[in-house]
Amino acid sequence: MQTQATQHPQVEWFSGYAEALPLPDNSVDGVISVLTIHHFHNLAKAFQEMQRVCRDGAIVLLTFDIRFAQKIWLYDYFPFLWEDALRFLQLNDLMNLITANTKRNVEAIPFLLPHDLTDLFAAAAWRRPELYLLPEVRAGISSFPLADPHLVERGVTSLVAELNSGEWMKKYGEICSLTEIDLGYRFLCAEL
Repeated sequence: MQTQATQHPQVEWFSGYAEALPLPDNSVDGVISVLTIHHFHNLAKAFQEMQRVCRDGAIVLLTFDIRFAQKIWLYDYFPFLWEDALRFLQLNDLMNLITANTKRNVEAIPFLLPHDLTDLFAAAAWRRPELYLLPEVRAGISSFPLADPHLVERGVTSLVAELNSGEWMKKYGEICSLTEIDLGYRFLCAEL
């Protein structure tokens, strides 16, 4: 991610672990974590670390709970995406874990995905199936590189065939009339 980032003279990039942030106590005004907590090894410790480094600003997380999502076409071609997401903590359990480890009040705010997102995380191209055919797009969605390559290839092959034959449009074309959709993404805002 650091190699993809735009350099700025007022931004310092460094590497670390969420469970041991290389920052002094009370050294930041706020914390933002975007679609990362499913990669943390110890959520409780990570939230304690966020609390430790944050002065009195908010801790904001973008996360998702698939249980709030519509089961769209994407999961027909790549069912492992749905199955993997069901292993994540339920939203209420996650909110309780944040509160227990930060002593903050947590509010969940739905993030309805617009049809033209430029950040291509897992379900962001929900109305643009052709983007999932691009290896560079799949490489930027952590679930794909971690999945069985045969399952990914099977899904890509099936998606190509149904896009080319027009079958995808027959099955799922109604989604193209939507401008936004709730696919389970939530902002969690934890404040003192």
